[in-house]
Amino acid sequence: MKDIGYYNGASGPIDTMTIPMNDRVVYFGDGVYDATYAVNHIIFALEDHIDRFYRSCAKMEIPFAMDKAELRGVLQGLVDKVEDSASLMVYWQTTRGTGTRNHAFPPKDVRPNLLVTVRPNPLRAIDKRYKLITIEDTRFLHCDVKTLNLIPSVMASQRAKESGCDEAVFHRGDLVTECAHSNVHIIQGGTFRTAPLTNLILPGTARGHLLKLAQMSGIPTREEAFTLRELMEADEVIVSSAGTLCNAACEIDGKPVGGKAPKLLKALQGAAVRHFEDYTKSSFERYAS
Repeated sequence: MKDIGYYNGASGPIDTMTIPMNDRVVYFGDGVYDATYAVNHIIFALEDHIDRFYRSCAKMEIPFAMDKAELRGVLQGLVDKVEDSASLMVYWQTTRGTGTRNHAFPPKDVRPNLLVTVRPNPLRAIDKRYKLITIEDTRFLHCDVKTLNLIPSVMASQRAKESGCDEAVFHRGDLVTECAHSNVHIIQGGTFRTAPLTNLILPGTARGHLLKLAQMSGIPTREEAFTLRELMEADEVIVSSAGTLCNAACEIDGKPVGGKAPKLLKALQGAAVRHFEDYTKSSFERYAS
């Protein structure tokens, strides 16, 4: 198969798969998700993503019954069925189940649904420079949960696209939180800085990797909120996600940024690429675009 979809045990090409109208995702977006990449049929940082998925389930009180080993097996089995061993996006979500529309939770005998898709999707080349815009963060106060309610991020991503940009940086007042579908960090005065893990940002797996890689590379780190002014004046601005390991920004709101700590940036990018290649036993550059 060139791609594959899965829903509660049934699988097939993605464009042939369907879900029930009464799945609670349709009415309420009542579910959580996670996603990562597979290269060479090896799913990158799968344990990190699975752990975050189960944390999201717990915070949303979704009684996802499948244990971690079984979920790993389902995901790996689907990846193995896709013929191409190039870069594949592995996405999965669970919803609270299927039942007549009602805001309150369905009866306890209603089981959560599991949907998975695996499809070709290239990684972002590490030397790709991002153009960003800033947008006031009007999302709710549970941004640490990887919920399916993503309308603010959808709208922000559309504004970025209309502006000829790659991502939108959220801020609450003067404090930067994260991007529409990435985390954002800065290098300032030789230190790698990123917002602390609170309910206002998603605990990104790439964010966690970068913190560890910076420390291993001898780069000091600080998990501390920074302002819009600090963002604009930073030596480097970095965007990270599962498919964007460590990409620098060159512009925010039409103004040039970064470019003042190229050696530190290159060291961190090199560490991120080596980590990915060691894990997947493959060449990052081969699958990037």
